[in-house]
Amino acid sequence: MSEPVSITSRDNPLLKELRKIGQDNTAYRNAGRFWVEGDHLCSAALHRGQKPVVAVFTEAYWPLAPAEYAQSAIKNIVVPVALFRELSGLESPAGVGFVLDLPVSAMLQTTVSTVILDRVQDAGNVGSILRSAGAFGFRQVVALKGTAALWSPKVLRAGMGAHFGLNLLEGVELDELLALEVPVVVTSSHHGELIQKLRLPQPCAWAFGHEGQGVCRELMARTKVQVRISQPGGEESLNVAAAAAICLYASSLVGH
Repeated sequence: MSEPVSITSRDNPLLKELRKIGQDNTAYRNAGRFWVEGDHLCSAALHRGQKPVVAVFTEAYWPLAPAEYAQSAIKNIVVPVALFRELSGLESPAGVGFVLDLPVSAMLQTTVSTVILDRVQDAGNVGSILRSAGAFGFRQVVALKGTAALWSPKVLRAGMGAHFGLNLLEGVELDELLALEVPVVVTSSHHGELIQKLRLPQPCAWAFGHEGQGVCRELMARTKVQVRISQPGGEESLNVAAAAAICLYASSLVGH
C-alpha cells in the first residue's frame, strides 16, 4: 500500500485534472481515465478486478476507509472535504473516489446477446439500460453515434457498477452492425407482436432508440423482429429505460 499524499491546494495539477474528468461528460476520452465515487461504485470496480490509478479520500474518511481501497490503488491522496466537494458531481459528496484507466478499445462480439443504443441521449436512461443489460445476461452494449457518452460521470452513477461487467463500444457507425450474427429486435408502439405472445430469439440484439424519435429508419429496416409492449393503462409510450428493462427481462426467460 502506498502511503497517502496530502494535497491542500486547489491549484494542484492532479486536482485540476480530476475536476475535469469528474465533471466534464467527455473529458475521459482525451484523458484515457474516468472517475467514480462512493463506496458502491468503488467496491464494484474492485470486485471486477479494476485497479485504481489514484484513490482520493477526504481527511475525514481516510481513517475509516476499508483497507482494500488503499491497498489496491497505485497512488493514494487525501484532501480536505472542501476540495473533494469540488471534484464531486454529487449534491452530497462521498468520502472516496477512484480514478480508473479507460478500458482498451473493445472489439465487437458478433454472436453474443447485445444491446444497441441508437441516439439515447439521457444519461440516466443510458446508465439504467446498462444496469438492466448486466442484470439480465446481456454482456455487450453498442452505442451508436449520438448516444450519451458511456463513461461520463452521470452514466457511471446511473449504471451502479454495471460498466465493469460489460463489453462496451461507443461511437459506432450503423454499418458496423452488419457484422452482428444475431437477429436484431426492436420495440414499436404500433407494430409487431405483443412481447408476451412472442418466442424471442436467443441470443439476439435488442435495439433501443432516441427518447423522442425511437430507433432510426435505417436500423428499423434491418430488424428481424418487432415487438409491442402492451399498456392496458392507456399510456402512449414507455420511458426507454423502462421499456428496455421489460424487454431484456423477457429475453432472460427464454429457455428457462
